[in-house]
Amino acid sequence: MDIIKAIIFGIIEGITEWLPVSSTGHLILLENFLKFKNVSDGFFEMFEVVIQLGAILAVLLIYFKKIWPITKNGKNAMSKKGILSYFDKDKMNLWGKIMVSCVPAAVIGLLFDDQFEAMFYNPISVAIALIVFGVAFIVIENWNKGKKSRIKTIAEITYKDALIIGAFQLLAAIFPGVSRSGATIIGALLIGISRTVAAEYTFYLAIPVMFGASLLKVVKFGIGFTVVEFFVLILGMISAFVVSIFVIRFLINYIRKHNFKVFGLYRIALGILVLLLGACGIVTAG
Repeated sequence: MDIIKAIIFGIIEGITEWLPVSSTGHLILLENFLKFKNVSDGFFEMFEVVIQLGAILAVLLIYFKKIWPITKNGKNAMSKKGILSYFDKDKMNLWGKIMVSCVPAAVIGLLFDDQFEAMFYNPISVAIALIVFGVAFIVIENWNKGKKSRIKTIAEITYKDALIIGAFQLLAAIFPGVSRSGATIIGALLIGISRTVAAEYTFYLAIPVMFGASLLKVVKFGIGFTVVEFFVLILGMISAFVVSIFVIRFLINYIRKHNFKVFGLYRIALGILVLLLGACGIVTAG
């Protein structure tokens, strides 16, 4: 049963990590109805984060050619000679912007991760974040209606834009339920970035963020897995990977013709559900 539950968790992670609906909100609900029997509490806290690595592999697979910086073609190399001649100038520039976007959340997360988790990892905080950012999606889409996007390609994003998006990503690091993808997309839309570019840049940002968060959790937990825990983790990651491939492609195709309002409405409905279940004592923080 724990193996089946791991696959279900991976499926939910693969869906909600990329759609701006908050994977945390969904996992809080799920863990109240599907509790593992043969894993430790410490392992489960680590598992919820590390299965994101499966989702990350999907991004690497789909966007490999766009983000892999090592090149054999010297036409766009950083230098004509030396080690820099093996690196693509545009892709290294992209990674520079990605790292700038990650700085706010990385610094604050490393310093205050445990405090934020203790303060805000509860149904009420998650529900409020779901509702507030759900409303924000609807308001921003109405505000942007009829306006032309200032930025229509990834290459047009400046380092200043990257830092602003990173500041919004920080909100997700502090308040569970905000949604990392939701926060960064809202930030991108507010500064005039098109929906498709906002979503794609959000996928790229997930790579260092999730690798860093996963490494931090593994270091804290250690490598003392039981056999059951090992298979739970691996199968959770695999299912997250497979589902993520379909969800990422779906989202990009969807927002080419539609806006994010439907996700805002869904977030509001989910937030209200979490509040009701929390009030009834059905949903708890852990």
